[in-house]
Amino acid sequence: MSLTNATPLEIAQSARVGSRKLAVLSTEERNAALTAIHDALANGKEKVLAANAKDLEAANQAAAGGTLSASLVKRLDLGKPGKYEDMLQGILDVRELDDPINKTTAKTLLDDNLTLSRITCPIGVLLIIFEARPEVIANISALALKSGNAAILKGGRESSNSFAAIASIISDALSSTSVPPACLQLVQTHDVIADLLKQDTYIDLCIPRGGNKLVRYVKDSTAIPVLGHADGICSIYLRGDYPADKAAKIILDAKASYPAGCNAAEQLLVDESALRTTLPAVAEALLQKGVSLRCDPASLAALREKLSPHSATILQEAGPEDFDTEFLDYIMAVKTVNTLDDAVSHINTHGSHHTDAILTLDESTARAFLAAVDSSSVYWNTSTRMADGQRYGFGTEVGISTNKIHSRGPVGLEGLCIYKWVLIGDAQVSAEYGAGGKQWKHQKLAVGDDEGVARNEEEREVLRRFRAGK
Repeated sequence: MSLTNATPLEIAQSARVGSRKLAVLSTEERNAALTAIHDALANGKEKVLAANAKDLEAANQAAAGGTLSASLVKRLDLGKPGKYEDMLQGILDVRELDDPINKTTAKTLLDDNLTLSRITCPIGVLLIIFEARPEVIANISALALKSGNAAILKGGRESSNSFAAIASIISDALSSTSVPPACLQLVQTHDVIADLLKQDTYIDLCIPRGGNKLVRYVKDSTAIPVLGHADGICSIYLRGDYPADKAAKIILDAKASYPAGCNAAEQLLVDESALRTTLPAVAEALLQKGVSLRCDPASLAALREKLSPHSATILQEAGPEDFDTEFLDYIMAVKTVNTLDDAVSHINTHGSHHTDAILTLDESTARAFLAAVDSSSVYWNTSTRMADGQRYGFGTEVGISTNKIHSRGPVGLEGLCIYKWVLIGDAQVSAEYGAGGKQWKHQKLAVGDDEGVARNEEEREVLRRFRAGK
């Protein structure tokens, strides 16, 4: 990884050249680079945390002055118990995953000695623009290298010391590997995002990691395809048949385990049958954790009737805006719904298509919910906080996408790959086929050994010389 102050055009051009070299490195070479990054970051923990402490001090001052949100400060802290170790483990998890490129995913015999294959390959050059989370550098570096993609990273000023420390360690680690330096670049120049977003000739995909304002700006400012999500307005739909103890456990995790997460639940939709049975126990558990409940009239009346006087007095009335808000805090909006259709309609209208869940023992109701809710992740009887690349077995993630093309939900290695069509023939031409000519066979073939990798020593030697620039 290089820390660069080059122009956006120079950065994008060098990343494009580097991506071509990276795409043909062997699995072993890319895995060796991940091992080097892991070991270097493990040894450099004190350096990184010292830099992170400087960022945290400045961020806390900014938050006290009202110029930085408290949720952003929480995302910045690398010193939380286990957070640094999770970052390191994510690199190893990615290393141990199957190589996602050069996989033959479909094969068709068009005619004798004319075989068409669909083979996975890297997207090319990624531009990742992110706020706060310094671990993003390690996550994306691991995923980019494993998937054969070059990555240009631009972080927010609030994490500049952390970013610089991590980037310098990764850069030193990669200097002894086969990975070209330009494959990973951390941009240090201020105010270059607008110009980077103009480099659609060289950059293939942009991934914004941050708040609504950043994501909206990126989507409105570039011709580069954008993968990501603007909001995390996640909902849980509580049915009357679901046990109160299990419901409280799930909803507490979804709301209170990490309120600043984009997968934290912001809304609790309550079926009428649960208002005076299950909801009071859930509400009491949330209140004890310090969660403020903003309730619609029906849920407010039911809870004031069932809760203790003290708990009842701290309930709040919900306004219309509460059901369109990503709180990222210990606040939850509560709304009564009469039917499954009402719940689905509310989620599809007011949610952000991120992650939504239903709590019920009735399978037919649950299956209907899973089919009808238009979100990238939909759950039955579990917490929305499960929406995470590491928890999905992706090692880590570059972000969560609510897009409806290419990749959706937590985006890991598979989401950073596309495919190419490879046709191998023996002097056949298109004019030979059609009326009065040859007929296509279009016979589906079993997918066997990968066609996209060098299959003999001669082909491997050609690749080696190409990597060396000869």
